[in-house]
Amino acid sequence: MNKAKDIVLIGGSAGSYTLIVQILEALPQRFDAAIAIVIHRNPRFTTKIEETLSIKLRRSVIQPRDKTAIAPNIIYFAGPGYHLLVEPDWTFSVDVSERIHFSRPSIDVLFDTAAEVYQDRCTAFLLSGANQDGADGIRRVREMGGKAIIQSPDDALIATMPTYAIQANAESDVYDDQQIISFFRKLT
Repeated sequence: MNKAKDIVLIGGSAGSYTLIVQILEALPQRFDAAIAIVIHRNPRFTTKIEETLSIKLRRSVIQPRDKTAIAPNIIYFAGPGYHLLVEPDWTFSVDVSERIHFSRPSIDVLFDTAAEVYQDRCTAFLLSGANQDGADGIRRVREMGGKAIIQSPDDALIATMPTYAIQANAESDVYDDQQIISFFRKLT
């Protein structure tokens, strides 16, 4: 299996799911990047996000396990209760270490580890949410040469996460929802 040379990350919490679905619906049929998504979800509740989206989108939407190769044209969702990490050999690993900003999976963990491996071939989007998770990860993506984009607080259903990230990362780009969707529509 070919490994993805580029990775696009999406981090969101409360209020982000609808926009994430719109993003995924806008994707071209084929793209060369891998997409990795962290949504804060409670492991005590069973969700069928991956299964539902696979059917709706007619494409691979999976929850990676340890040593899952990061492949192009695949959408990966962090499993509830597990941090999702990118390893130097371009595979995922999962981990149950402590919560970050009360969250596991943590957006910061995925963004930090992906930035280390993919560097300038990493693009990260931080969306709606009610805590500070993702702000440090956005900074790390930028420090490693990647592109960091924060959803406009005016468009976010819950503006806490994007507002905090903008305050902590003044150099990051801020996109409204239509700009975010347009980015994914043009993904190659």
